[in-house]
Amino acid sequence: MTVSFSPALDAAIRSLPQRYPGPGGAVAVLHRGEVIIRHSWGYANAERRLPFTPSTLFRMCSITKQFTCAAMLQNTAAPSELNKIISSRLPLLQGPHPNALHLAHNQSGLRDYWAVAMLHGAAIEGYFGDREAERVIRGTRSLQFSPGTSYSYVNQNFRLLSDALQDHTGRSFAEILQFSVFNPSGMERAILAAETRAMPDGTIGYEGSVSAGFRPAINNIWWTGDAGLAASLDDMIAWETFIDNGRDDSDSLYNRLSAPTSFENGTPAPYGFGLQHLNLHGKHVTAHGGALRGWRSHRLHVASERLSVVVMFNHMSPAQNAAAEILGSMLNAPAPPTRNAQTSRLPGVYREQETGLSARIDSLGENTLGLRYLMLPDALSNVSDTHAENGAIRLNLLQDCTVRMEHLKENRSTTLIAATDAGPIPADTETSELAGNYICDELDGATVTVSEQGGILYGGFSGMLGDGKMEPLQRLARDLWVLPCPRALDHTPPGDWTLSFERQNKQIIALRLGCWLARDLIYRPV
Repeated sequence: MTVSFSPALDAAIRSLPQRYPGPGGAVAVLHRGEVIIRHSWGYANAERRLPFTPSTLFRMCSITKQFTCAAMLQNTAAPSELNKIISSRLPLLQGPHPNALHLAHNQSGLRDYWAVAMLHGAAIEGYFGDREAERVIRGTRSLQFSPGTSYSYVNQNFRLLSDALQDHTGRSFAEILQFSVFNPSGMERAILAAETRAMPDGTIGYEGSVSAGFRPAINNIWWTGDAGLAASLDDMIAWETFIDNGRDDSDSLYNRLSAPTSFENGTPAPYGFGLQHLNLHGKHVTAHGGALRGWRSHRLHVASERLSVVVMFNHMSPAQNAAAEILGSMLNAPAPPTRNAQTSRLPGVYREQETGLSARIDSLGENTLGLRYLMLPDALSNVSDTHAENGAIRLNLLQDCTVRMEHLKENRSTTLIAATDAGPIPADTETSELAGNYICDELDGATVTVSEQGGILYGGFSGMLGDGKMEPLQRLARDLWVLPCPRALDHTPPGDWTLSFERQNKQIIALRLGCWLARDLIYRPV
């Protein structure tokens, strides 16, 4: 392997502010424990003219998760010491409870609490603190899947771990992080900054664009073990240096964090202890991103080459793309091969049989299909007449015109059934029969209101956190609609909500509702 530091790396670093424009950012590259690049630009607070420097505190968001798992490994003889505490925080849950390792590996089966909070009527930029989080979590009555059998990205897995660590040690999570992770790794400025409304050094996250302008992002969530870390570029350099220093010690903290994990059936899992495991430019990489409204960050580590990359933006450009490009420039990665144009019979509107979720497959041009199913649209290549895939999802058209969708990362396969009568609303369709209130026992009586206003259907959520915004519903097919979620409590919405109306003798008897992060909830008409 040849590591190149110029001119490709130099060009990649210099072009970051132009290719990912915004108020400010920072990047670091390390090789063999030595800092190759330590660079920042722009403003941490444009209104106050505070420059972005390597010592500026930054919201690392979900990169926090690996530090929470590090604290767990440092403060328990075994993670199982936290199992009883975790179970006590899920008093209504029927059936098997997830344990600490299920949480650390995102194999708990829980529905994500900031997605469920939207179903309880949480305001888009409303306050969501410890009390609200506890109410949502304690209300859990069922799981999306049996713990250990599959994967789903769930923030409160790591909130539960940090809460359990506080109970277990009798110390605050801020203290736990400071003494068991930050101090040993030399992260001198890093802190737990749970409140997202402000940063102690005045740093601001921004949303917007060059054409529309950038404005300070509004956040009112309190994050703990899931996304509460504030750290500077120099702190993250210290973390990457700490990782390299322990590379030959099998019992070092990062080697324990990055150890291979598996699902209950023995299948290797691509996520463990707050770290993603992936193949990038032909190398095994441990990585994680962070995102909150106004913030994007990403770090990755290639142990075989002793390479680390950290990218931090105080705006909403895709930091993960920037980090991958920088790594590619260091590895002299070749451009992907071109393929002959292929047509496909996969495009269409589908309903997932197992969950009722909608899936939309569209052509994005030569050899690329777009799949709208998860939180954000996925691009799939390797397209043929009946097949398409990327590194996480594989689609195969079967002889009965159903599609088998394999979620490689999630360790599950599902069936997509083509939706009948897909497309715009036929002129003779009566939509008013869908209007009304639907109630969910699982969520303590949370309600979906479907209202017809001037011939247009709207939907909105209500529950213990208030009344959410009414949004115009989009028809995908007969009895299959989506409630768009362009904004939410967190940095991006949890994905469009599928509303699948179920009938018996032509009468609507249930509404099956969900998104990728909170699936298969049954509402009954009032």
